Amino acid sequence: MSVDTPRRIALLRHAKADWNQESDHERPLADRGRADAPVVGRRLAETGIGFDLALCSTALRTRETWKLAVHELPERPRTVYEERLYEASLGELIALLNETPEDVDDLLLIGHNPGMHALADALAGEAEGDAQSRMNRSGFPTSAFAVLTFNGSWKSVELGVARLAHFWAPHA
Repeated sequence: MSVDTPRRIALLRHAKADWNQESDHERPLADRGRADAPVVGRRLAETGIGFDLALCSTALRTRETWKLAVHELPERPRTVYEERLYEASLGELIALLNETPEDVDDLLLIGHNPGMHALADALAGEAEGDAQSRMNRSGFPTSAFAVLTFNGSWKSVELGVARLAHFWAPHA
């Protein structure tokens, strides 16, 4: 792969979860989350990105979000359930991106805040239109996603390397 290989990363925060569980990892989606997840799947489909790989946190709410959203995509990408996405720090998220196989051009991460917002903000050296101000104003709510673009190798992903091309949130 050339250093000029165009890449896209979509960062999806899980849909609204229920708070009535003892274990945070096993919190299911709330009714609103079950309604929002297919909507976010349709909005991801509207981006026209054919994801090569989806990395999804192992938490129940992220797995349920993905299960409901993926049916709205034209093609189901290869999916890996990644334990390290749960409660990941910014550094851990960048390390995961750096491990992405070079044959992957378009990657989707399904994870949690504050990680998804922090990663989008840290990678975005520039933004299209008002995408960055809208993202920061909304605080990256549940079911929100950001799409970032960059050219190069996954191993070269670092702070400021990408352009925030799109931000969407359902209730913002």
